[in-house]
Amino acid sequence: MLASEDIDPLNNSDINDQQETFSEIISNDNPDKNGDIKDTTNGDQPALDGELQVDISDALSERNKVKYTVHTKTTFPEFSKSEISVVREHDEFIWLHTCLEDCEEYAGFIIPPAPPRPDFDSSREKLQKLGETEATMTKDEFSKMKQELEQEYLALFKKTVAMHEFFLCRLAAHPVFRKDSNFRIFLEYEHDLSVRGRNKREVFGSFFKRFTQTADEVLLSGQKDVDDFFESEKNYMLEYSTQIKEAMIRSDKVCRLRQNVADSYTRIAHGLEKFGQLEGVGGEKEFGRFLMRTTELFEKMKKVESRVGTDEELKEADTFRYFVRESQAAMDLLYRRRRCLANYEAANKNLERCRARNRDIQKAEKEQEEACKKFEDISKLAKTELLELKNTRISAFKKNLADLADLEIKQSNAKISLLQNALRSLKSTSEGEGPSTTPAV
Repeated sequence: MLASEDIDPLNNSDINDQQETFSEIISNDNPDKNGDIKDTTNGDQPALDGELQVDISDALSERNKVKYTVHTKTTFPEFSKSEISVVREHDEFIWLHTCLEDCEEYAGFIIPPAPPRPDFDSSREKLQKLGETEATMTKDEFSKMKQELEQEYLALFKKTVAMHEFFLCRLAAHPVFRKDSNFRIFLEYEHDLSVRGRNKREVFGSFFKRFTQTADEVLLSGQKDVDDFFESEKNYMLEYSTQIKEAMIRSDKVCRLRQNVADSYTRIAHGLEKFGQLEGVGGEKEFGRFLMRTTELFEKMKKVESRVGTDEELKEADTFRYFVRESQAAMDLLYRRRRCLANYEAANKNLERCRARNRDIQKAEKEQEEACKKFEDISKLAKTELLELKNTRISAFKKNLADLADLEIKQSNAKISLLQNALRSLKSTSEGEGPSTTPAV
């Protein structure tokens, strides 16, 4: 029986060579061949000191998990070696992201979104069904279907690997995250990190934490910000998040419909092929050859339609999907700042009460100073991060949508050329038959 584990995802030559990696599509920072990202951070942040290049050099898909080989080259003295390769799983990427989110020192930064969990269930199910129906298909039909499903699986696998690589490259390019001790452990520790998936209690705790944050956000929603920039940014991000989620849903729907059209071409071609074979055996042989040529047209149309769907998914849907997660990370940053503002206002009120009662004034003054410093620090960092996100978002959308328009034109021209060539071929076939009662197509 055919299984997805039989495919070598990163070394199969059938995958479309023109398909771009996720990092090349989303990033405006253009990772180089080694996975390093050129620094585009704001001038208020410290410049990058030393080299840290990260990429995923290999990946192996197993039944319930994917193992990524993370390759690192660095000049940092904290690392024991200048070049290291370690094997990591998705849960370890999530562990690293959680460590960054839970660190109070990074409260003023937008934490890069964690890569989504690999999901190959649909492709594996199709491959399994194909293996079960192998006995009912001809050798050529089975080979053709197998190749198409392998290409679909490999495209999904390649994108999943690139998402995980891009997450690491974002951290390696950041002037602060690249020095994080947990990030260094992730890149350097050559043994299993012994990171397990969350149990039911931890999942419930995470859900409760998110629920508490949501409730707190509702309580803080009426809070008037002392800074007009952040008040405007909060309102903008709420509307932007709603609109980009809707755009992502619509774009995914277009991609699904495009794939349905491509699959319909395959079914039409299969039906015409059977019809042509029947005509060739016991009917009009010339008409049978005509139908076989028509079959080739629909098969080629299927490939063109699939390429269009792939381009739209990579350049449009995935761009929306990534910035949905990025906008959530920005909204989390704004929430943390509003919470610091609420704590600062509470400290001011507490200091006034202590002075009125003439008790614990020194303690209240210290708490007020700490809350003030924390609020000012997070505000300064948050403003820089939000402006940087805006620049990245604008550049990414401009580039990707322009690229999509170019690709749509290219594929449309290819479709026109294909139809013109097919029309000439079909006309020559009809004319070669001479007088016939075969209806015109």
